[in-house]
Amino acid sequence: MQMLAVFQYPFIQNAFLAGSLVAITTGILGYFLVVRGLTFAGHALSNIGFAGAAGAVLLGVPPVIGLLAATVGAGLAISVLGREIRERDVAIGVIMTFALGLGILFLSLYHGYAEQAYSILFGTIVGINRSDVWVTAGLSAGLITIMALVGRPLLFSSFDPELAEARGLPVRLLGSLFLVLVAVTVSIAMQVIGVLLVFALLVGPPATAIRLVRRPASAIGLSIILGLVYTWLGILLAANSTWPVSFYITTLAFGIYLPVRYLSKYRMERNIPGDRASARSATAESIQAENISNMRSSPDSASSMKGERHA
Repeated sequence: MQMLAVFQYPFIQNAFLAGSLVAITTGILGYFLVVRGLTFAGHALSNIGFAGAAGAVLLGVPPVIGLLAATVGAGLAISVLGREIRERDVAIGVIMTFALGLGILFLSLYHGYAEQAYSILFGTIVGINRSDVWVTAGLSAGLITIMALVGRPLLFSSFDPELAEARGLPVRLLGSLFLVLVAVTVSIAMQVIGVLLVFALLVGPPATAIRLVRRPASAIGLSIILGLVYTWLGILLAANSTWPVSFYITTLAFGIYLPVRYLSKYRMERNIPGDRASARSATAESIQAENISNMRSSPDSASSMKGERHA
């Protein structure tokens, strides 16, 4: 019970509130980030945010403004330059290295002590106030609302982009919008563990959840739960020790993911024959149902087929 005594301090309460909001948001967007194969983009956006924060410090404006401008701009640039999968990683790498170079230049030009920029790098969750919590809550609510509106078409385009585009979905627009949402998520998550370590919450929980459950809704729910557990335990352990919050969160994310990865791989190897058989059966049933539906929806073709048989 002595560990829970830290909840009497307002800054710990603020840390738990802000951390919970960030864990929920990253749990949702992180799932789509993993299934779309954009984990490198998430890592790059968190590093690019450093250049924006450093530039904001040089100009004398709040670092979070530069962080938002840099990550959102980089997200749009990645979506434009990396339309093809083969070009995407190259575009991400070029943009990230250029942004990191700019960040180093901005810090070298700044003659004062860039404490705010470094705090964004490593996180300042125990130093945020209640107004920061409200800002985080507003941004998180906006992100979750948008994801609730575009979640189904985004999920469809994530698993089968060609079919989604054939059905008339704006696949490229959805991809650009998603990268902008990831950029905003990175910007608000910097208060918890910093932009350099936001990768732990953005990828760790959903990557673990995907290996434990198959349904998207269940995976997103489990991702949120894991993110909350990592954040709560990380803050609680850091408040009762001299080690930083980011160390505990990243260690928990890695320590849970590693055994789950190998255990799930072993389970999948044992279930491969059954999975393949069920997949073939499901595919055959879906094809048969589609053929029946097409015949029912086109009576002219059905009557012509009957005429051909009689002839």
